[in-house]
Amino acid sequence: MLLFCGMPEKLFSYQQLLNFTAKIFQKIGCSEKDATVAATALLSADLRGIDSHGVARLTGYIRLWEAKRAIAKPEIRILHETPSTAVVDGDAGLGLVVAPFAMHVAIEKARQVGTGWVSVQNSNHFGIAAYHALKAVKEDMIGIAMTNASALVAPTFSVERLLGTNPICVAIPAGSEPPFVADLATTTAANGKLEMLQRKNQKAPEGWIQDKYGKSSTNPHELKAGGALLPLGGDYEHGSHKGYALGAIVDIFSAVLSGANYGPWVPPFPAFIPMPTNMPGKGIGHFFGAMRIDAFRPAQEFKQHMDRWIQCFRSARPVEGQEQVLIPGDPEREMETERLQRGIPLLHAVVEDLEWLGEKFELHL
Repeated sequence: MLLFCGMPEKLFSYQQLLNFTAKIFQKIGCSEKDATVAATALLSADLRGIDSHGVARLTGYIRLWEAKRAIAKPEIRILHETPSTAVVDGDAGLGLVVAPFAMHVAIEKARQVGTGWVSVQNSNHFGIAAYHALKAVKEDMIGIAMTNASALVAPTFSVERLLGTNPICVAIPAGSEPPFVADLATTTAANGKLEMLQRKNQKAPEGWIQDKYGKSSTNPHELKAGGALLPLGGDYEHGSHKGYALGAIVDIFSAVLSGANYGPWVPPFPAFIPMPTNMPGKGIGHFFGAMRIDAFRPAQEFKQHMDRWIQCFRSARPVEGQEQVLIPGDPEREMETERLQRGIPLLHAVVEDLEWLGEKFELHL
């Protein structure tokens, strides 16, 4: 373990965190296989620099299990299917386990008939969407992953929280170039980023959140005072109605289509927050897609043109002060390479949470 000079962070190797996380999941009753799947999915966020969705959330998953809202050994099953579609019931399992199962179903259907589409009900938080969408890329397929989340977001012109951060990821294979990976929340910022700001005692940028009266705020604790996250765009003049529409699409695809909870009824991630009343569905919902490239055109031909597309955009003339135009997925891929070599930095508050878990389950971090 190393210390960043002058920074309130510690470095841990990927393997160290992976082993620790997998053992924690085994301690709550996950099989060795499921524990490894869950830990790998969770650590993929830390590797890609999405620190708000990595091991910083491990304590949250354990508290969901303690509250009996997440099951360590779920009986995941397909409720309904056609050659190209399926509805999966996650049996209240960890989303980190349910989502890979569902994505596998989508890929297998695409392998058979060209495309596969799977909606999921009765699940929990599934980590970062890119981890699941990228599974299709390895099979020469386009991968799509999205999930709804608990209501922290006010629709444009509202003070009421009705949507989650509701991320979307589309991952597209290329040839000699790395894959195109667009992974984004449909809000200006994910809630996890507010949590990181809270740990660092820093203000939020303008356009991330509003107070309970609908006024812009920079207080990262605003949600606790009745405020709300803002849709992508921040306000109407900057296109927040578009972010609102994207978040609504994710909610409908993930939950109205699958039979999960939607809108203000999506279960909250923090276990201490009471569950909504009169819930219309089961758990959190996800939606996955896999599209076989050669169902449209020869895969090699497509990937050659993706290389050309990527090279064209990467070589675009940048604005002053910027070295190069980035392709979606570039920063995360570069971060993954760096962190595999140097280690993953964790804030002291996160390290303390992990050490607390280690003491609780008699494991050494």
